Amino acid sequence: MPARIYLFSETGIRLIFAPNTDLFMAKLFEPLCIGSITLQNRIAVSPMCEYSSEDGFANDWHLVHLGSRAVGGAGLLISEACAVSPEGRITAHDLGIWKDAHISELERITRFIRSQGSVAGIQLAHAGRKASCSQPWMGGKQIAIHEGGWQVVAPSAIPFTEDTMLPEAVTIEKIHQIIDDFRQAAIRSRKAGFQVLEIHAAHGYLLHQFYSPLSNRRTDRYGGSFENRIRLLMEIVAAVQEVWPSDLPLMVRISATDWTVGGWDLSDSVLLAGKLKEQGVHLIDCSSGGNVPHAKIPAGPGYQVAFAREIKLKTGILTGAVGLITGAEQAEQILNDGSADLILLAREMLRDPYFPLHAASQLKHDWEWPVQYQRAKK
Repeated sequence: MPARIYLFSETGIRLIFAPNTDLFMAKLFEPLCIGSITLQNRIAVSPMCEYSSEDGFANDWHLVHLGSRAVGGAGLLISEACAVSPEGRITAHDLGIWKDAHISELERITRFIRSQGSVAGIQLAHAGRKASCSQPWMGGKQIAIHEGGWQVVAPSAIPFTEDTMLPEAVTIEKIHQIIDDFRQAAIRSRKAGFQVLEIHAAHGYLLHQFYSPLSNRRTDRYGGSFENRIRLLMEIVAAVQEVWPSDLPLMVRISATDWTVGGWDLSDSVLLAGKLKEQGVHLIDCSSGGNVPHAKIPAGPGYQVAFAREIKLKTGILTGAVGLITGAEQAEQILNDGSADLILLAREMLRDPYFPLHAASQLKHDWEWPVQYQRAKK
């Protein structure tokens, strides 16, 4: 009878074959330790806006949306972008965490996620100049103030497109308020039971607007040089760390490139990731684009994985890969190649809330199903 086969690596010892079974230990289902938290596998539900809140409150939709994916076996579930202030919402129907009243409904969700063996994460966000929009199924266009929208803000008075609102360039006083908004949101996040916190600094939202030279034309200490343009993000990270336990995972989602000449690029992202690692950030969630409408993005299967790989190799920080990852074997290959430590799935999780259970079957990994569903396991 063949002996058990183990793989020895920098990340530890992993059983990859056991006698009396043809099941292999897939890397996708190997636990991942981030700070003091251990994820049961390397599958994460990426933040996906549902645009289904009223006044920022979570409701039954959010419970079922996230809860079903916890039942489906994901190791980490990250909430959709939670606005840290009313003006930071993409739409009037975004999830929010700008007041204490939001805590109880969110805690209901995190409690259920934990009961399924998964970890609950929250993404804190401010949309900047891309705020005040209608829901996607209502056209998704920016709503003017006289039509019920609100004044949007940005690092500089540069609209996202010719057809969108002219944003107000934030004052230093307003910057200080935004930093405190993130700090207070982090306090509420912990009270709501979240164990992972992600700062949204991607997709053309406010923090991305600050670090990209395409949207930041400031001449003060928050504009001009690379160090100045990343200053707001670094100060928000520091403010969050004042109130977020240092052993709990702190992640930052970035757009690794603007996909535009003269914009933010991968070399900038490597430098930023190194600084974030030095400051105590645990993982970089590597996305791209979103800051300018004319960018030509060569979207295709795993088209952003190379960003996660480069940042991981150059800085040593943990990275998450996201972007048109749709299959178990594809996800397994990304991990085995050393391109990333965590796989974040978005659209595929909308199509299949039970992707982890199905992926385990495809990879011949014996993953435990919820006891209520055992009779359906083949």
